[in-house]
Amino acid sequence: MREAAFMRKTRETTVEMSLQLDGTGESEISTGIGFFDHMLELFAKHGRCNLQMQVDGDLYVDGHHTVEDAGIVLGKGIKDALGDKKGIRRYGSALIPMDESLAEVAIDLSGRGHLVYNGDFSQSRQGDFDLELVEEFFRAIALNGEMNLHINLCYGKNNHHKAEAIFKAFGRALREAIIVEDEEGEIPSTKGVL
Repeated sequence: MREAAFMRKTRETTVEMSLQLDGTGESEISTGIGFFDHMLELFAKHGRCNLQMQVDGDLYVDGHHTVEDAGIVLGKGIKDALGDKKGIRRYGSALIPMDESLAEVAIDLSGRGHLVYNGDFSQSRQGDFDLELVEEFFRAIALNGEMNLHINLCYGKNNHHKAEAIFKAFGRALREAIIVEDEEGEIPSTKGVL
């Protein structure tokens, strides 16, 4: 079982997380931001990983530290759970519709953190969630998970659906990238390391 557990405590947040990459999509999420909890549940379900995350953050300020720190910990957890990455597919992509919205995510578990993000929302908030934090969350995952992560929100009208398509596509793309397809355990790189 590829799994990781982390606790990160700062003056702004305390994040506790456990992650099983080879799971069934079960999740227990509590960040204090209902919409963000829903997005993380979608990621776990469609990525078929088990995710438990508890975040106590300075929400009296805003949601930025809570969301960014959750991304930092999830990125570190993905990296740690993958270990030396022997035999994995390395690349994954998904094109996911959610009603009128369409999102595309491509991942390279390259050992190098980089985010390309193209996504616009027509309003600043969805419920209790600041929609500009979608990009911040995935930047934290990409850098701390040491992955190239490309996110394109192709189109859409409903902001809830747009965000949902992105999180589902991320889960599906990661699920594809972590598949072990070489039982002999070769590193999928001419460098010999990822």
